[in-house]
This record gives sequence, structure tokens and C-alpha cells, in this order.
Amino acid sequence: MKKFRMITFQYFNAITNMGLDEAIMEFVRKGISQPTIRFYGWDPSAVSIGVFQGVRNEVNLDATKKAGVDVVRRLTGGGAVYHDRLGEVTYSLIAPLEMFPTNIIESYRVICDDIIFALKELGIDAVFSPINDLLVNEQKISGNAQTRRNGILLQHGTILYSVDVETMFSLLNVSDQKISDKLIKSVQKRVTSVVDQTGVSMEELKNALIQGFQRNRNIEFGTYSEQEIHRAQELVQERFNNDVWTFRL
Repeated sequence: MKKFRMITFQYFNAITNMGLDEAIMEFVRKGISQPTIRFYGWDPSAVSIGVFQGVRNEVNLDATKKAGVDVVRRLTGGGAVYHDRLGEVTYSLIAPLEMFPTNIIESYRVICDDIIFALKELGIDAVFSPINDLLVNEQKISGNAQTRRNGILLQHGTILYSVDVETMFSLLNVSDQKISDKLIKSVQKRVTSVVDQTGVSMEELKNALIQGFQRNRNIEFGTYSEQEIHRAQELVQERFNNDVWTFRL
């Protein structure tokens, strides 16, 4: 069984998080780095948008600037996501495509099963909802996204520890709808979090996720290499901190 490197939770800003994902993809493809699972947070809080989205359409840029919230374009598809510094644990799994099912939904299912196991350990019964969500009693607790490049799979996703819907709406552009108490309550009914479901701490969630992702894998705990950090910094300057990339749509 091929060995995975697991990197435990650390905070980074948004552009560094995206730079690290791409740098690790490059080094895994070259055979320099092991397949990697990493856990991280966003400091400061951030909004990430999908690779095919228009940032001005999705994000209230005046509000994010005023709130000190970063904005970054991901490598993966999907919608705009608010990443609360204290409200979620994010993971990235980076590995050769050959290690996972070719079918996209099945590959999501295999990886998301690890999150389902972790939540079950905390007393939360989540189910996989194709293509890429995890639900608890029909409420979303985790969203995930993928990209496949040069034979390498990157899947990253969030597990909601707590939800601040009001802040989320203040930072995102809600098309054709007035931000009302009714709308906020509607979203609150469709989204849940670990805090909503049980009284466990953030540390307990992090530990459960480690257990979930390592249960069926040969895991070696590690950290980022100097090469990866250097390449991530290059990618930040070339791409993720570059308005040409951020505002390309």
C-alpha cells in the first residue's frame, strides 16, 4: 500500500493555502513528494471562488475589504465559499489518479467516506449526497471540490464546525434576492455544523478527521518540505496574488 504523508492542522492565508495545494500537486506528480493529506484553516477568514466564476459577480468586494477578508480563486470548480477562521476545518488530499476510482462521483464517495467515519465518531450521522456534499438530516455539513491535472487528483473540502450565515451573506453577492430574515432562516435550515449537532470542541473534530483519513491508509505524519514552501511562494506571486488570475472572469 502506497504511503501517504499526513500534515496536521495549521493556519495560512488564502493565497498560501492555494499555493501549497498546487505546489504539492507538482511534487507528487514528479515523485518528489508522497501523496498528501493536509488539514488547515484560513487566517484571516476568506472567500474562495471556483475557477470558472466571475469574482465581481460572486463577491461583495467592498464588504470583504472592509472586513479584512481575503478573496482567492481556487484551482477547483464549484461555487463561492466563505471560510470562517474559527468556523471550519479544511482538508486537501493530493495523490496520483490511479489510487482512486476513475468515476468522479465514486472518487468523491471514497474520500468523503473518511469524513463520514470521522463525524460518526463524534456522534453525527452524515450521508454522501452526490456529487460532492455531505448531509446530516438533509442539511449540508461538508462541501468538497476536485480537479484532475497531469495524472494527479486534488480534492479539498470543508467540514463546518460552526456557521455564521449573516456574515456569509454580507460578503457574497446574493443574486436577485434581497438579504432578508426569511432568506437567512431558509439557508440556516439547509446548512448545519458540528456545533449545531453536538457539543464537541474543534480539537475533537480535528482528531476525529485524522482518525477517519488514516483508518484505511498507510500514514506517515510529516510537514511541508522547503521545496514545497518555496514553490508555493512562487505560485502565490505568479498566480494566486495576481489580479490577472483573481479577476480573469
